[in-house]
Amino acid sequence: MKLVKMSMALLLAAISFSGIQAQTADEIVNKYIDALGGKEKLQQVKTVYMENTSSAMGNEGPSTINLVTGVGFKMVSDFNGQSVIIAVTDKGGWQVNPFTGASSPTAMPDEMLKQSKGRLDPFGPLYNYAAKGNKIELEGKDGNAFKLKVTNADSIETTLYVDATTYFITKVVSTAQMMGQTMEVTTTFSNYKKVDPAGIFFPYSYEINYGGQFSITTTVNKIEVNKTIDPTIFDMPKS
Repeated sequence: MKLVKMSMALLLAAISFSGIQAQTADEIVNKYIDALGGKEKLQQVKTVYMENTSSAMGNEGPSTINLVTGVGFKMVSDFNGQSVIIAVTDKGGWQVNPFTGASSPTAMPDEMLKQSKGRLDPFGPLYNYAAKGNKIELEGKDGNAFKLKVTNADSIETTLYVDATTYFITKVVSTAQMMGQTMEVTTTFSNYKKVDPAGIFFPYSYEINYGGQFSITTTVNKIEVNKTIDPTIFDMPKS
């Protein structure tokens, strides 16, 4: 009987602890949303347009991002007269990367497409996470940042670090398929600024590190929210 009572007590304690963890994770997510500007303002964002300057392996060039929430994402980066294009829609994706021998538009591999679907939301996997089918686990703290593990509907895991003071995301760690191999990709965010008249904060500096092999540093020069964007720009050109 004592053993049964002890087992029941441990089970109840585990359930209670799980509930606390989930509640704490939700509190962090809610504070993150509030830090960006609040749910009401985020819901009003239909498009985002960015003009950036990116540098990689000693080369620097302009890049643009066009995003229609839930519909399409397209990034065009120019380096040494060569254009790298990544485009994702709610139906598929394509890319152009002359530096890897793909100088004409090619369909995105399935695994890469699954990893890129998150680009369709400008506020990442924490925003409206339950509606997206994402699961969130709080894995404690790393320095002054809360460490959240997000598992999406395709069972892809991403770790996000949320600053415990500002509640902005400072780092995202994920995996990606690059040139036939899986590597860890670490993106760090900084220099958050409010974009008016939307009243929403965006990071104006970020760096993407691909498994320590190379990195891309980007400075955002301009952001426009709810600019008219023609959705046909996301279509893959026909050869």
